[in-house]
Amino acid sequence: MSATPGAFLRVGAIIIAAVILQLSGLGPMRIFGGHPDLVALAVAAVAIYAGSVTGAATGFAAGFVLDLAVGATMGVSSLVLTAVGYAVGRYREARDPAHGLMAIPVGAAATVGFLAAFASVSFMLDIGASVSPLVLRDMLVTTLLNTLLAIPVFALCRRVLRPVLLVDPFDRRRRRKAPIDSGPLGLRGLEV
Repeated sequence: MSATPGAFLRVGAIIIAAVILQLSGLGPMRIFGGHPDLVALAVAAVAIYAGSVTGAATGFAAGFVLDLAVGATMGVSSLVLTAVGYAVGRYREARDPAHGLMAIPVGAAATVGFLAAFASVSFMLDIGASVSPLVLRDMLVTTLLNTLLAIPVFALCRRVLRPVLLVDPFDRRRRRKAPIDSGPLGLRGLEV
């Protein structure tokens, strides 16, 4: 992604929209004990389209805004979402996903990673934390809900970010025209 003021504004708009929708519309809504988590999906979407550094920065900013808006312990969401954004961005850089349904496993993995890391960090920081097996059920339901929401959220983020992306990893026209050995000279033929 090109580092232009327009790119910063687009990513900022995605972050603000995700946090506002999470806190006002989807946060209080409970479905079978779980709730959709748009912030983790938005961070994963930006990271899969823009890379690891942009994903980590987006995760930090989204977590910071989320912690400020909720009044929670500062830094917990920032720490976890930074790791989620970086991991999803690194996955994109290492594997170069090009399938249209990639949003489903990436959204599910980002949600599971966010929920597990957030629960563990919150448990480590909270003195009076209680552990219940219902937490696993809530994590499973939230992951399933986010899996259902992954395709529209990723498509919307792609539409917003497309004008500022240097290379769209999911553009089929670019894939057909690219030569087979288009990687760096020393790394051609080394598929992992």
